[in-house]
Amino acid sequence: MSKTIRIAAALLLNARGHTLLVRKRGTLAFMQPGGKIEPQEQPIAALARELSEELNLAIDPHQARYLGQFSAPAANEPGFEVQAELFQLHIDIEVHPAAEIEEAIWVDPHALGDLELAPLTRDLILPLYRASTVRPA
Repeated sequence: MSKTIRIAAALLLNARGHTLLVRKRGTLAFMQPGGKIEPQEQPIAALARELSEELNLAIDPHQARYLGQFSAPAANEPGFEVQAELFQLHIDIEVHPAAEIEEAIWVDPHALGDLELAPLTRDLILPLYRASTVRPA
């Protein structure tokens, strides 16, 4: 049995440069929205499906910019690693948690306070994003 969970994840950004993080019901860590890639499913199709299911968000896959593949320990499955296909999208509409998502929050990636973050978000995605942006004055 594989110890790797293949996911598609989104670095969703709003006009203020904040990114959307979600927390699944019954868990503590916030992470990028997205989810598991089904067999024979393309990563961008998985992302569109997951964003629709979890946030009632319809995206145009052609607007997504592929950022690469990233791996980190899974936040909610001890002993597993997530392998994420990461896409960046800009959105300007409200999102509402659905399915297994309990909370969705917009955060300033430069000022997270003591928010508990999934390893993939904390160690790879947010540092990547911070390195590509200038902190607002």
